[in-house]
Amino acid sequence: AAAGRRARRAAALLGLTMITGAARADAAHDEKMRHLAAVSGCLACHSVESGKSGPDGLAPIGPPWQDVAQRYAGQKDAATKLTRTVLQGNNPYESHWKDKVSGIAMPPNKVAISPADARRLVDWILALHKH
Repeated sequence: AAAGRRARRAAALLGLTMITGAARADAAHDEKMRHLAAVSGCLACHSVESGKSGPDGLAPIGPPWQDVAQRYAGQKDAATKLTRTVLQGNNPYESHWKDKVSGIAMPPNKVAISPADARRLVDWILALHKH
């Protein structure tokens, strides 16, 4: 009986250690992605968290990424579509963020971020609906 309790306690401790390690890995990845966004100029228009105002109390220039993650949750082609938008920009007449943002359209960002980094950032953004 004592050996069983020790084994259960060890298993619980191991599980807690694994969860703590995963949380640290997630936090480190979040920090890397926030840094990538900052050095690529993304945070000039976007915030990560929903509910933040843009300049002078106006709507944000670009949609908060948590809102983007929520809007595209479950869409199979979302990462490809959004990576293309990051790199090529979008048409202001096709914007589906009207009345939610103060910016008219997303400009092309090929000069600011590589396609691989854009995809990594988009994958992270889409995962924000799980946080």
